[in-house]
Amino acid sequence: MSVKHFEEQLQEYDEWKSRLICAVEDYQDWLNEFGIGRPDIDLKIMETLNALRNDKITVAFVAEFSRGKTELINALFFANTGTRLLPSSPGRTTMCPTEIFYDNTDEGAYIRLLAVETRMEEAPVSELKKDQRRWMQIDLDPNDPAQLREAFRELVSVKEVLLDEAVQLGLYSEDMHPHQKEPPKTLEIPCWRHAIISYPHPLLEKGLTILDTPGLNALGSEPELTLSMLPSAQAMIFVLAADTGVTKSDLEIWQKHIKSYRSSNERGLAVVMNKIDTLWDDLDDAVTIDASIRAQVTMTARTLDIDGDAIFPLSAKQALLGKVKNDAELVDKSQLAALENYLSESVLGERQTILNGLVSEDIGQLVDESISIVSSRVGNLSEQLEDLRKLEGENEAQTLELMRKTREEQKIYQKNVERLRASRKVFVGQAQKLIDALNPATAEEIIQRSKQKMVGSWTTSGMKAAMKTVFEELHGMLNDAVDNSEETQRLVKAIYRTFEEEHGFEPVSPRLFAIVRYQLELERLFNEGEQFRQSASTALMGQGAVVKKLFGSIVGQAYDALEHAHREATVWGGVVLNPLLQQVKEHKQQTEHRLEMLRKISESSGELGENTEKISRQLSEFEQQQERILKIQALIEGNDESASSAGQEVEGSECVESEIDPFAVRLA
Repeated sequence: MSVKHFEEQLQEYDEWKSRLICAVEDYQDWLNEFGIGRPDIDLKIMETLNALRNDKITVAFVAEFSRGKTELINALFFANTGTRLLPSSPGRTTMCPTEIFYDNTDEGAYIRLLAVETRMEEAPVSELKKDQRRWMQIDLDPNDPAQLREAFRELVSVKEVLLDEAVQLGLYSEDMHPHQKEPPKTLEIPCWRHAIISYPHPLLEKGLTILDTPGLNALGSEPELTLSMLPSAQAMIFVLAADTGVTKSDLEIWQKHIKSYRSSNERGLAVVMNKIDTLWDDLDDAVTIDASIRAQVTMTARTLDIDGDAIFPLSAKQALLGKVKNDAELVDKSQLAALENYLSESVLGERQTILNGLVSEDIGQLVDESISIVSSRVGNLSEQLEDLRKLEGENEAQTLELMRKTREEQKIYQKNVERLRASRKVFVGQAQKLIDALNPATAEEIIQRSKQKMVGSWTTSGMKAAMKTVFEELHGMLNDAVDNSEETQRLVKAIYRTFEEEHGFEPVSPRLFAIVRYQLELERLFNEGEQFRQSASTALMGQGAVVKKLFGSIVGQAYDALEHAHREATVWGGVVLNPLLQQVKEHKQQTEHRLEMLRKISESSGELGENTEKISRQLSEFEQQQERILKIQALIEGNDESASSAGQEVEGSECVESEIDPFAVRLA
């Protein structure tokens, strides 16, 4: 499979996403036309559309130095430039974490570089990205290969600094250089802490982002990289070298930074055994060479405790050379195609499944609620139409009997309102316990108290004890929130079940508060924090550096997760019973409309035919709306057969336009 095929797969993914966006937008139009929109639904739709439009496919490349990682990126994505775009010659490789994407604003093509001295500040890279003044920018001319090569050389710039400065920057500790008898007086360090590159490549323009990491030292000294950027990647490529096998530093990267990603995203992880061309030997035949490569793969799989199918032996150098020279035989011999096939099918396919699941969960439940409402209206109108047709030729007594039955329904409605108010009161009290358990003010108090203890500690053990305390207290806060969430959700399910079974409400599954994703994220952060606390490099860092790293990255992200969970729980608590309230409101409107119609019929026999015709027309219009919402549901839930039929109404980014008068379908 070629990169062109991967580009085609990404194009199909982009088109699928456009159809999904179209379906969500059409649902919003349907709600407005049908007259049942709500602020909480509008907010959820807006959040979903923003997530779809800003969706990126991030592929992270992780390796120790000299594994050919940057050459692999060149071979996979930039061979069409006819040159080695990213510096990857021996001793001249990427020195800082580098994000490569396409900025679709008016900024164009550029390299932005963040000075390494910012490592001494508390602000994480994500915050510094918001201030362009902190970055040095080099504009790029994609049509000038010489200018591109010169500009990209800046990525590997280094400078000489005194040892004390390197220590303060977190770029030197004795465990990084165990073979040195005496610490050096000066040290060569990278000039840049982080680089972001906007480049107009077809794959990048369709939403692909590449994250190139510079080795074990950077992974260990930049918590934000390991705690946020790597875990958020849809795919991670761990690169080894066939000529060295799995070294001690390779294994350390795997155990400290890759295994946690693997536990939550196994399908998104691939191991590349690069430089198989070092095993090529003119004196050996192809069978012998293949056997040697397979033996290396087997040994690597055993060392890393993974399936051998997840390891891709290849030669990035020969693949790049073959592509630049249009040598199909050399490209085939490089075995790059297997990795390209993995990126196309596994990564994009898995991302599509995940994204479709999230949209189905968030918007799908709202659509289910809407289908229940329109089905209720269709059923009610069908019943009214049947009753009206029975009245033809009947006397006034029949009309009065229908009015009596409708008034009885009104009494039942009033009882339902009272019971719902009582249930809602109980729920509000329980939901408040959940909201209080996630209160950001409590987390802030824990963090500030622990920070003061760390700053005031004169010993390493005292500082580490304070670090342990903050994780334990935040973990306790999380456990309380989980317990309250489980109790709150049991109550919600019971309320819905009661109104469905005892009061005849339409069956609707309540939207539950998804605390699990916050729980998993916080557990991961706590584990990373404990590793950071116990690492040897923590003891060697200055006190200020430890506080900045811990609170700027690990604890800061934990606080953000708790704050986001608190905000979501607050919104959820205010809207989770809305579907029941909507059904009560619907019943009230339908009953009042029916009574008014029967009153007019009892006063004038001429009203019967007119109302029968009106109800028949409304029923037909509602059935059309019902058919339309079912097609929207098929698109959102990814039902291939139904979605294919519905997709005929969705061309490109143009959404379905209703042919029904939006005011004609509302109940009088």
